[in-house]
Amino acid sequence: MSNKASKEDIEKTFGHRLRVRVCGVLAENDKILMAVHHGIGKRGIFWAPPGGGLDYGESVEEALKREFLEETGLEVEIDEFMFTHEFFDLPLHGIELFFMVKRVKGELVTGIDPEMAEDKQTIDNMVFTSFEELKEKHVDEKHHLFRHCNSLEELIKMRGFYTNLKENS
Repeated sequence: MSNKASKEDIEKTFGHRLRVRVCGVLAENDKILMAVHHGIGKRGIFWAPPGGGLDYGESVEEALKREFLEETGLEVEIDEFMFTHEFFDLPLHGIELFFMVKRVKGELVTGIDPEMAEDKQTIDNMVFTSFEELKEKHVDEKHHLFRHCNSLEELIKMRGFYTNLKENS
């Protein structure tokens, strides 16, 4: 039996509904922390900053701290709100709130997504990577936000609303 989620598993768990997500940009030593997911996107691999769904009754700050701990083993605090991104890649549709975060404590691990069964996880790895390394990845293998910036400095300065909706029309 596979220990990885299929596109069908991901669609069943996250698809066909609008999700509100919180995501954290953690930059250290000129590198950004990225979750490497499999089973997501056109090419079956997807690099994205850590984050996940906001639960009913949970504050944005609580959700982001919980998601980071689950996925990375790190305790973080929010530095500032950055931007909103509409993730539109049907059957996945999300409104994502991006925040700069900083590490409070903890050692980096490759965590889990509790919404997925133990034998159907999507997170393959959790790594700090340079922007140059990210630029080498195929456009369909990384989060759409990276189509709006060309450097870590540009990413950190992003403000406002972004979408990839026009790309999928």
